[in-house]
Amino acid sequence: MNSHMNMNSRDTGSGVGAIELLRKGVAIPAQPLAVDANRKLDECRQRALSRYYLAAGVGGIAVGVHTTQFQIHDPKVGLLEPVLSIAAEEMAKYPKCVRVAGVVGATRQAVGEAELAKRLGYDAVLLSLAALKDADGDAMVAHARAVAEVIPVIGFYLQPSVGGRVLEYSFWRKFAEIENVVAIKMAPFNRYQTIDVVRAVVEAGREDIALYTGNDDHIVLDLISPYGFDVNGEKVERRIVGGLLGHWSVWTKRAVELLSQCQEQQGKMTSEATLVLANEVTDSNAAFFDSANGFAGCIAGLHEVLRRQGLLEGIWCLDPEEGLSVGQMAEIDRVYAAYPHLNDDAFVAAGRDEWLR
Repeated sequence: MNSHMNMNSRDTGSGVGAIELLRKGVAIPAQPLAVDANRKLDECRQRALSRYYLAAGVGGIAVGVHTTQFQIHDPKVGLLEPVLSIAAEEMAKYPKCVRVAGVVGATRQAVGEAELAKRLGYDAVLLSLAALKDADGDAMVAHARAVAEVIPVIGFYLQPSVGGRVLEYSFWRKFAEIENVVAIKMAPFNRYQTIDVVRAVVEAGREDIALYTGNDDHIVLDLISPYGFDVNGEKVERRIVGGLLGHWSVWTKRAVELLSQCQEQQGKMTSEATLVLANEVTDSNAAFFDSANGFAGCIAGLHEVLRRQGLLEGIWCLDPEEGLSVGQMAEIDRVYAAYPHLNDDAFVAAGRDEWLR
């Protein structure tokens, strides 16, 4: 194992640093953005979302990421610092919580956002490479190194259909050599590309880089499947330890329970009931994320679930053109009826008024 030290590991109050908690494996929802009918920030409901996730027992919250709508990073929109600040204030009340901020843009912007996140008390940043669509692997690695000099970095493999790009094994192998990389979120929605990342981390000898699923189409199986590779004649096994997921921004209490269930099953014979559950979760995600329409309604779909629970007032997004696709509402109705054991409506109903205060 290579020796890598983090420049930042806030103690969570239990003697365990935030980065160590991240490595153990926790449930981290990607937080949506609460806006009113005028598409202005609804601070009360934004706070309520953080309070909901924390009450549900998550191990962290990711803010300023795809689910929060990347438009908030536009200085003309002016919402990045307010949204990060609101979440940081709420997370500060829960010491055992990993604070993750999304960072986007070219290097100058990304470094500036990393500095903002560090100033606001975030533990790590989830680094999007979407802005470097034409950069080669070495340029992207240099970009990541610049951000990692500021704050611990979580790599992000975002699927191309929602703004990401294909990132080859050779990139991830070099990326895994960056000292202050502490985790990687794999969300290519592609098994081949997911294996590329795991293999790169293993072959770099980085046992200290935590692997997180962002594959909302494969959540349960990602969490229970071992990966084995031959490295210099020795068999090395790695597992995905947790999830950093847009899907987990809804039905979050059940998501926390699901992660615990999957962690308990690691190393044991997988039951047919678990395989059925895996498909139920994926089917639910298809409705929420609007897979039938190329994920066009993925953010609005999550908003609709939160609207039904009374946490959001509406499904508005910053872009007036962004909303549910034709037929998506019926699909959400269908999975709600088909899988009542997956929702946490009763939990939300019991706490919602308190969270909205």
